[in-house]
Amino acid sequence: MLPRVTRGIVVKIKKREVTLKYPLQIIKNESQQSYELTVPDLPGCKVIDKSIDAVMSKINNAITSHLNILAEYGEVIPHAKSLDLHIASCIEERPIWAMIDFDIVPYLGKSHKINVTLPELLIKQIDDRVSKSEQHKTRSGFIASACMAELAKV
Repeated sequence: MLPRVTRGIVVKIKKREVTLKYPLQIIKNESQQSYELTVPDLPGCKVIDKSIDAVMSKINNAITSHLNILAEYGEVIPHAKSLDLHIASCIEERPIWAMIDFDIVPYLGKSHKINVTLPELLIKQIDDRVSKSEQHKTRSGFIASACMAELAKV
């Protein structure tokens, strides 16, 4: 059970709680006998290797490096767009599509505790959703994800 706070709730993003599902596009380069894996939502983030297994095994490091650079320069971490949107706008012939869950918390900056006052029934709804969710482990993680989704709409 989550701890109760009478005057509000403490919001703290904990590690491994806020993930984005980034679409991945894999293109076979016949002339070079290789595969190029790109993350369309992270322009310039790509991996090239001889097999699909090889590019898939290297993509985590490529995304990590890309997001480290963005964080270093204080840039916003791009929100993942839907796979359907990318497929609809794709100009490549016969791409292979995949998805990756990627934890973006380390690239959002230092966590800060804040007090937020919410109506009791809303807190109960959040707690109920969190208790049934595989994605959200805490109230704070749920609220952080909701905030990020709302901010991505802008």
